[in-house]
Amino acid sequence: MRTTNYPQEHTKSWYAATVSEVTDYPQLQDDLSVDICVVGAGFTGVATALTLAERGYSVALVEANRVGWGASGRNGGQLINGISGLAKIQKRYGDGIADMLWDLRWRGNDIVRERVARYDIDCDLRDGFVETAVKPRHVKDLEEWAAEMERRAFPHPWELWDRAKTRDMLGTDGYIGGFVSYHDGHLHPLNLCIGEARAAHGLGVRIFEQSPVTGIEHGPRPTVVTAKGRIHADSVVLAGNAYHFLEPKQLANLVFPAGSFIIATEPLPEGVAAEINPLDLAVCDMNEILDYYRLSPDRRLLYGGRCNYSGRDPASIKATLVPRMLDIYPQLKGVRVDYEWGGKIGIVLNRVPLLGRVHRNVYYCQGYSGHGVNATHILGEVTADAIGGTLETFDLFANYPHFRIPGSQWVGNQLIALGMLYFRMKDLL
Repeated sequence: MRTTNYPQEHTKSWYAATVSEVTDYPQLQDDLSVDICVVGAGFTGVATALTLAERGYSVALVEANRVGWGASGRNGGQLINGISGLAKIQKRYGDGIADMLWDLRWRGNDIVRERVARYDIDCDLRDGFVETAVKPRHVKDLEEWAAEMERRAFPHPWELWDRAKTRDMLGTDGYIGGFVSYHDGHLHPLNLCIGEARAAHGLGVRIFEQSPVTGIEHGPRPTVVTAKGRIHADSVVLAGNAYHFLEPKQLANLVFPAGSFIIATEPLPEGVAAEINPLDLAVCDMNEILDYYRLSPDRRLLYGGRCNYSGRDPASIKATLVPRMLDIYPQLKGVRVDYEWGGKIGIVLNRVPLLGRVHRNVYYCQGYSGHGVNATHILGEVTADAIGGTLETFDLFANYPHFRIPGSQWVGNQLIALGMLYFRMKDLL
């Protein structure tokens, strides 16, 4: 099975237009032997490869397109604590792991911040993320979250906003409350991914781009096969998420691609930017079908949302997202949109990321359901731990039951779309 149909360059996003470094790693054209081969150079693959290299393993990282080509280089750039499905993990295994899961949910923030500092990665990292309430039940949820932060004596700054404070800080009447965490934040995701890949390469990781994997030959030392080369390894990590179709017997119809789309406006006047986001925060509402946005360093509003779960792209991303943006910020009427782009994210039906092993030496880690920047770094480290023999956290996810939708991927996407219609109706109530 193939990872993609053919090698491709980056989508025409604001991120690609402002990237600090254009990668040009070679194609795989030889046979080589390493300790670990990682398939996929998005956040999961790059973060895992870097962790393994820091621990002394020899690593090869092979990518079908370019480093950060998929969701890792196209997303909203929001560094938000947590992993989707943690509440289900705790419910299954009991409250005895609650403290461990609390620490785990923040681990990705720490990894990213440590690496940005250690490897001097220029990715416009900014502090601050606000989750905004649209309905009274959202306010109650935020109040409960604030109580949990107080109970745990959380060491980093946070704030609970009422309606008036939210209006003052975000320049809109669209929300009735908010919760701000200053240990969360936002960044240029493509620059982060490329910067981490550069750090991994500096530690000896051999990176190959434009090299789609066509299959894996299993055995005591599995072999990763591309059109022009082969990599023999003690272990393999599959990190392709929504874009790979490897190991179909184990992984088919468990992760489904959903469309996620973003627009970038022209640079806003300083006064407008100060009105709608004076603290330069990442913003995300609490709807099930949510929207998210933030300002770029050049004062563009990057506004995104998951437009559909059917697997089809909208006829016009701009036409889909601009009305949603204007619902929140009618003062932006007439503002030009300079960029529009999208891509696929991996959705798991129960929202618990999909981790596991095939034949004990091929690991997979995917399906973050839209919460990827933090979760990829956390679970990349968890996967590296498992390769080193520490499986406790890995097995919490690997042993969680998942439901496989019978039939084609198209059927699965239509069922997800139907389910999301339910959540959309719930948002409207």
